[in-house]
Amino acid sequence: MNNLEVIQALYRSFAAQDYEAFRRLCHPELEWIQNPGFPDGGRHLGADAVIANVFKSFDTNWREWRFDILKYLDAGDTIIVIGAYYGRHATSGKEFRSDAAHVYDVREGQVSRFRQFADTKMIRDAMT
Repeated sequence: MNNLEVIQALYRSFAAQDYEAFRRLCHPELEWIQNPGFPDGGRHLGADAVIANVFKSFDTNWREWRFDILKYLDAGDTIIVIGAYYGRHATSGKEFRSDAAHVYDVREGQVSRFRQFADTKMIRDAMT
């Protein structure tokens, strides 16, 4: 699998909530960095921390949550994904749309680092 295919497989694992596939696609030293202000944002180390502290909280706190991909940019060991988050908060019932970019570093055929760039105000506004 080339680096772009690794990232495409990663998004398929998100959509299917296939956490075993997610673990296989992630480097043991995975660093996952989300914007401050993003729900459960901050820095998470390792696939298990991302699953427990990021993905599973979406299931609990949001009626709907998705990231729609608009474009992949292949820069070799770095893959950039342009898209938008959409969601509906479980408590407030409010919806949002927030443009975002994801930057992945791939090492030895696995995701070693994720960096997120998103408008978190739109998301926070939907939470209240």
